[in-house]
Amino acid sequence: MEKADIGVIGLAVMGENLILNMESKGFTVACYNRTVSKVDQFIEGRAQGKKIVGTHSIEEFCDVLTRPRKAMLMVKAGQPVDAFIELLLPQLEEGDIIIDGGNSFFGDTIRRTRYLEGKGLLYIGTGVSGGEEGALFGPSIMPGGSREAWPHVKSIFQAIAAKVAGGVPCCDWVGSDGAGHYVKMVHNGIEYGDMQMIAEAYFLMKHLLEMAPSEMSQVFRAWNEGELNSYLIEITGDILAYVDEETGRPLVDVILDTAGQKGTGKWTSQSALDMGTPAPTVAEAVFARFMSAIKEERVAASKILEGPTPAFEGDREAFIEDIRQALYASKICSYAQGFHLMKMAAGEYSWDLSYGEIALLWREGCIIRAQFLERIKEAFDEQPDLANLLLAPHFQEAMERSQHAWRRVVAKAVMSGIPVPAFGSALAYYDGYRYERLPANVLQAQRDYFGAHTYERVDRPRGEFYHTNWTGHGGDTASTTYTA
Repeated sequence: MEKADIGVIGLAVMGENLILNMESKGFTVACYNRTVSKVDQFIEGRAQGKKIVGTHSIEEFCDVLTRPRKAMLMVKAGQPVDAFIELLLPQLEEGDIIIDGGNSFFGDTIRRTRYLEGKGLLYIGTGVSGGEEGALFGPSIMPGGSREAWPHVKSIFQAIAAKVAGGVPCCDWVGSDGAGHYVKMVHNGIEYGDMQMIAEAYFLMKHLLEMAPSEMSQVFRAWNEGELNSYLIEITGDILAYVDEETGRPLVDVILDTAGQKGTGKWTSQSALDMGTPAPTVAEAVFARFMSAIKEERVAASKILEGPTPAFEGDREAFIEDIRQALYASKICSYAQGFHLMKMAAGEYSWDLSYGEIALLWREGCIIRAQFLERIKEAFDEQPDLANLLLAPHFQEAMERSQHAWRRVVAKAVMSGIPVPAFGSALAYYDGYRYERLPANVLQAQRDYFGAHTYERVDRPRGEFYHTNWTGHGGDTASTTYTA
């Protein structure tokens, strides 16, 4: 039987398309699926006549792979990944490589890397972004795990990845154990924020300016010609122009307003809480999806709860421009939160992340691909130790230029009763970050009053903690301190 350069387990749409992508770049690929009839369907269908080897058992799958064997899992995250690892283990030898290309939780990838390295095998947990089209024509790939595995898969991964100017692949080694899946998780968290902000721009145009979807489509297409140029802005223009064949109405008006999710946005928010770093825009985007899911409750509440009726007076075109600037400023804050989170995680997990290179990985192939990412790469190239994107000169200038329009939009939305949780949380993040003194002194005083949790003083060195007997009868015993 013909030997294969790499094998892929899992013939759902992402698995099939990655296999076809690999084969189109000159690699011979083995495939296996738990429901083996899908193997035959694939070989007799899309894979017919190509250098793709169908196998009907794990043993046969491993036998056709060249050493070191490279077995890539494109299966559902969680227990199925662990189950296939256990099926593969008896068939593999020292130095062989297992690759998880699904949306796995980074903590699981850390555990699996240690487990397999302890058995003499190598493990890669890689983010693959771009959906089915990206998988077929060139995704963004974010590999991490056992460093020794990278030279064995580099040529394959970089061949199939999306390319930026000069043919540079949107794929490079990210870091040890769970780093690749962590970066993919943050990518998805930022994606949640981007999608929610675009939805809020749409909602303002719909309810405040009473624009038809076809009008909004033209706005988004115009925005895509400027600094907001991105895949999500582009497809939103297409979505708003699409007419439902069955009803003749704009399809967006026919789609039920309840959003699903796979969990990566929630993981990003949970990690921000664990890291003690603010990422409110991603969290609000997740909560907005939760809010959308309680549709029946909202329908009932809409008949009971009162609020202002949106009404707009003034220059419509000027306000559309204000919305554009609000979207851009909010986007900057959302990315600032994501990159700061990665910086905190790098310290926590001892990852040597290159933030400029990560921005490059996202420049093409992935869902958040945007012209804007070039600016992020430039910012980190100029200042590798940049504390926050908001402090980079380009983004400082952008925030100064956009924030007045941004504030007008958020204020108008609030006064009109239109929810804009992502716009509002991004603005609160910006204002919180730029304030030298926040009201946490009152919070800490309250904590010391009711729980003797102590406080630091502005007139004493950091790290010295004090307790006040606020009532005169509380005693002098202090609680232990805790700083997130």
